[in-house]
Amino acid sequence: MSKKLSITPAYRWAVASRVAAAALGGYALTSAATLLLSVLWPAPQAQGVLWATMLSFTIYTVVVLWVFCTATAKRAWAGVLIGTVVLCALAWLGHGVPGGVA
Repeated sequence: MSKKLSITPAYRWAVASRVAAAALGGYALTSAATLLLSVLWPAPQAQGVLWATMLSFTIYTVVVLWVFCTATAKRAWAGVLIGTVVLCALAWLGHGVPGGVA
C-alpha cells in the first residue's frame, strides 16, 4: 500500500519563495559581486570586467545552492539581500579609487 504525500500550501509557498530568492536575489547578489570584482580587479578595466563576468557564473551557482541549503526561506532572503547591499556599498565606496577600495 502506498502512502499519499500531502504537500501543504505553506510548503509550496516556501519552495516558491526559495526559487524567487535563488533566481531574483541570486541575480542581484551576483551582479553586485561582479561590479565589486570589476572595480577591485588589479588589471586594466576591460580585463577586470571580463574576469569578473566569468567568475559571476560560479558566484551565481554558489548563491543558488546556498539558498536551497539554508534552514528557512527567510534566512535565504536575508542573506541574499544583506549580501547585495554590502557588496553594492563596497563597490560604491571603491568606485573611482585607483586600485579599488582604500
